[in-house]
Amino acid sequence: MSRIGKLPIAIPEGVTVEVKNLTVTVKGKLGELTQEIKKEISVEIKDNEVIVNRANDEKQSRSYHGLYRSLINNMIVGVSEGYETKQELVGVGYKASVNGQLLELALGYTHPIYLEIAPEVKVKAETVKRGNPIITLNSHDKQLIGQVAAKLRSLRKPEPYKGKGVKFVGEELRRKAGKTAG
Repeated sequence: MSRIGKLPIAIPEGVTVEVKNLTVTVKGKLGELTQEIKKEISVEIKDNEVIVNRANDEKQSRSYHGLYRSLINNMIVGVSEGYETKQELVGVGYKASVNGQLLELALGYTHPIYLEIAPEVKVKAETVKRGNPIITLNSHDKQLIGQVAAKLRSLRKPEPYKGKGVKFVGEELRRKAGKTAG
């Protein structure tokens, strides 16, 4: 039995979970999320808890068991509390500004980069004097916020010598020593 899959998911106050055919819908104060599930997995609601079961012990079914339990848990946490990621721009002249859902970045290239952010994600850019600009992303969808954060990071990955680039706040970078002067 999957250790993750067999754990029941508690449904918090103000969140409703519906299971119809092979679709799980979760509604809460921050939004609504749906997830299609495979036919090998069954989802039931008992005593204000969501229980995920599998039909057989095949390898694929065992893999899906823990996966769908985690996805449903992420949906419940997302619509009740939400998710937040923070990224900082490390480098001389790196800037970020937000105009609605359009994020404008200056990352050391010859031209500014404009990134259209999905409407489900709230984006905020703040610049502190004598500090690095910080981009904050908020959303109820964990997968979407992770995808947007990965896209931002891919625009200028942190390099190992000086650490310049887009990195997560609190991330430890593996640094390399440069050439020795000789």
